[in-house]
Amino acid sequence: MADRPRSKTAAKQKKKKASGRKWFYGLFFTAVIAIVCGIIGYLLIILNGERILAENGSKLDFGEASIIFDADGNEISRLYNAEENREVAEFSEIPEQLLNAIVATEDQRFYEHSGIDFFAIGRAVVKDVIARSAVEGGSTITQQLAKNVFLTADKTFFRKATEASIAVALEHQMSKNEILTMYLNRIFFGKNIYGVKHAASYYFDAELKDLELWQAATLAAMPKAPNRYNPIKNPEDSMNRRAVVLKLMYDQGYITAEEMEQAKAVVYEPPAHIEENTGDPYPAFVDFVVDEAIEKMNVTEEELRIGGYRIYTTLNQQAQKSIEKQFDDDDNFEKSEDERQVEAAMIIIDHRDGTIKGLTGGRDYVKKGLNRVNVTRQPGSSFKPIVAYGPALESGDYFPWTTLANDKKCFGDYCPYDRWGATPVSMTQAIKDSRNLAAVWMLNEIGLGKGKAFAEKLGFKITDNDSNLTLALGSNAATPFQMATAYSVFANGGKSVDPHSITKIEGKGNTTPYTYKAPEAKPLMSPQTAWYLTEMMQTVVQKGGSGARAAIDRPVAGKTGTTQFGVRGSGVRDAWFVGYTPEWTAAVWMGYDKTDENHVLDNGSVQSAALFSKVMRDAMKGVKKDAFKKPQDVQEEEQPPAAIENFNAVYLPEEAKVHLSWDPLPDGEVTYEVFRKEASEPDFIRFVDSLETSVDDMSAFPGMTYQYYVVAYDAKNDRKSDPSPTITVQIPETEIDIPEIPMEPDPHDPDGGEATDPGNGGELPPDEGETLPPELPDGTDPGGGEQPSTPTIPPDAGGDGGTGDGNAGNADGGAIDGGITQGTGG
Repeated sequence: MADRPRSKTAAKQKKKKASGRKWFYGLFFTAVIAIVCGIIGYLLIILNGERILAENGSKLDFGEASIIFDADGNEISRLYNAEENREVAEFSEIPEQLLNAIVATEDQRFYEHSGIDFFAIGRAVVKDVIARSAVEGGSTITQQLAKNVFLTADKTFFRKATEASIAVALEHQMSKNEILTMYLNRIFFGKNIYGVKHAASYYFDAELKDLELWQAATLAAMPKAPNRYNPIKNPEDSMNRRAVVLKLMYDQGYITAEEMEQAKAVVYEPPAHIEENTGDPYPAFVDFVVDEAIEKMNVTEEELRIGGYRIYTTLNQQAQKSIEKQFDDDDNFEKSEDERQVEAAMIIIDHRDGTIKGLTGGRDYVKKGLNRVNVTRQPGSSFKPIVAYGPALESGDYFPWTTLANDKKCFGDYCPYDRWGATPVSMTQAIKDSRNLAAVWMLNEIGLGKGKAFAEKLGFKITDNDSNLTLALGSNAATPFQMATAYSVFANGGKSVDPHSITKIEGKGNTTPYTYKAPEAKPLMSPQTAWYLTEMMQTVVQKGGSGARAAIDRPVAGKTGTTQFGVRGSGVRDAWFVGYTPEWTAAVWMGYDKTDENHVLDNGSVQSAALFSKVMRDAMKGVKKDAFKKPQDVQEEEQPPAAIENFNAVYLPEEAKVHLSWDPLPDGEVTYEVFRKEASEPDFIRFVDSLETSVDDMSAFPGMTYQYYVVAYDAKNDRKSDPSPTITVQIPETEIDIPEIPMEPDPHDPDGGEATDPGNGGELPPDEGETLPPELPDGTDPGGGEQPSTPTIPPDAGGDGGTGDGNAGNADGGAIDGGITQGTGG
C-alpha cells in the first residue's frame, strides 16, 4: 500500500516545534552571553578600581580649586578644600545617632550592598522614566566617597563607571565602619568647613561625641545641599530638611515617634561666638556668586569648589569696598540696648546692563551667614511708585501735576493714618512728602487689580492676604534684591533688567560651560511713565523731601520707606531707601532681624537715605556722569503765570488807607489774589481778588502792622504764579482831638458846681457826652465786608513741608511717613 501524504496540520506542528526550539536556544544563549558579559564587566570594574587604589594608595585627591575673578579679571577668591578647616574624627568619636542619620538619609541599604546598590539604581531609573528627567540618584555612600576622594566633578559616563569601580574596590579593602568614618570626614558643610568634627564645633560649639539627636539630624541634612540647608544662612530650610531626616530615621526604626517630635521642635540658635572660617574678602558677594554658579551649571557646591573652574564676575571692587567701609562704621547705625545690633543690607546694580556691582547681606555677614539681600521685609512707602503712582501714570489719566482730590479719610473699614490730612495735593508733592492718604486714595481710584498687575510685572508676588488697600503703603513682602530690580526698570526707561553676578565660567581644557547671554529687554511700562516717576522721585531727595539726605553730586531719584511696629507705631520696624542715578540703582534696608518693643528703630529712613549717599558717593567715583534721558511725546505741565513784578504797598495817611499796586502780566487772563496778615496773626488770608493791578485796603487800623503779597491765578489752566515778595506796612498811631463842651452853671446849685441829673445817676445825658467811634465787631470790615474765616498759607510761609536735611528722627515726610494703623507706612 502506497504511503499516504502527511496532513498539513502535522507539518505545521513540526514547523512550530522547530521554531520554538530556535527561540528557546536563542534566548538561552543570549542570556548566557549577557551573564558572561556582566561577569566580565563586573570583573573589569573591580580590576579597574583595584588598579586605581593601588596607583593612588592613600593619596587624597581634593580636586582643583575653582577661582573667582572681579569685573577687571582680578582674582578675589579661591574655593579651596582647605585642610585647616578639617578636623579628622575617629570612628569611636562619632555618635551612633549621627551614623544612623547619615545612613537613613543618604544610603538606606548601606550595610547590605557591596559598593553599588543595583536596587537603588533600578528604582532611580524607574522614577526618572516616569518623571522624564533625572529626579533621583542611585549613588551609594561608598560611591560618593569614591567621587570626593579620587575624582573630579566632571559629569561623564566614564567618570560614573570609574566611580562605581572604585566603590567596589573600597568595599573589598575597607570595612563599613571605615568607609563611613572616611565619608564623614570628607563631607562639605558650607562656610568652607569639611568633616563632621569641625562642623559640630562650628555650628553647635559642641564636641562631636556630645551631639544631640536634633543636632545630628541637622548635620545629616546638609550634604545634599550645604548652602541651602545651612542652619545659619537658611534656618527655616534647615529645620524643614531636619524634619525629613528625622522622619526617615523613624521610618527605619532608629528612633521613636516621641524622639522624632522632640528633635523636630528644637529651634536653632547660632553660638554666641562663631569663629570666622575664611580670610577671603567680600564673603557676601562670593556666596552670591556661588549660588548663581550652582544654578547655572547645575552642579553641587562641592563639585563647583573642586571642579577647577574660573568664574568671571561683575564685581566692582571700588563699589564693594565702599559698601563694606560704611557697613563697618557703627556711627551709621542706631545703637542697640544690648548685643543685638541693628542690621542692614544693600545691593548695587548697573541698570544699563544688569551687572551687580556690589552687595552685602549684613553688617557682620561672615558671623551671621544670613544674606539679607534675599530676605523679605515690608517695603513701606518705597512700594508706592510700584503699586499706586506707577500704574496711575501708565493709565494715561494721571500726570505728576494732577491734583489728587483725596478727600476720603476712610475706605470702608480701612482708615489710614496721615499727618497731612485729606487736603488736595499734586502727585509730585504727595510722593515728595510721602503722604499716605494720597497713595491709598490713588490705588483706590485706579483699582486694586491694576495696581497688583503692575507690581507683578516688576517681579513681585502679591498674595491674597496682600490684596487690599494697605498694599499702597507696602504691607506686602519684598527683598532688597527685588526692590533694586524694580527701580532699575524705572531707571532703564521702563525696560526690564536682568541682574546677574557672573559673566562667564571657564572649565578645564579651555572649555566654556557657561556664558551669560542677556535676555531680550521687555517693555514693562511706557518710557513716559518711567520718566514721570523719575521726575517726581527726584524731588524726594531735594530740600524738603523725605529722602533729602540721599543726595549726592549727581542726579538722584528715589523713595524712602518705613514700616511701623505696633498700632500707630511705637517705633520703626523696617527703614528703606531705594534710589538710582542715571547709571546705577541701589537698595538699602535697615532694621532688626527680630523686632520687638525693645528692638525698633527711632529714626526711620533718615539713616537709610544717609547710608545710600555715603556709599554711592565713593562707589561711583570715576564713573562717567550721565543725565536722565527724557523720552519723546512727554506731556508737559501747563506753565504757571509769571511772578508779579514791581509790587508796592504804601500807607496814605491823608486817605487813611493802604494802596497796593503792581505791573500787569503781559500774557493771559488772570485774576490777582491779594493776601494780607496782621503781624500778630499766624496765617495770611486771601484779602481780595482783583482784575485790576491796584487795590486799596481801607480796613487798616492805626497802630497796627500788616504784611501783603500778591499771586496771579490762571483759572483756565488752574495754575498760580509764585507769590510776590512780601511787603510790611506799619500804620502810625492817630490822635483824636475831643473838644471840650462848655457847661452851663446849675441855677439850683448854690455852689455853682457841675449840673447833675438825679435820674441819670449823676452822669451826663447820652447826647451831651463824648463822641467816640463805633466799636467794630470782630471780623467785620468797616466798609461792610466779611473777612474770610479760613486763612490761606502762601507757598513760602510755614516751611517746606518736609523733613529737611535734619537728623531729628523725621522720616518720609513725617515721624513715620504718616504711618499706618496696620503697621506699615513710610
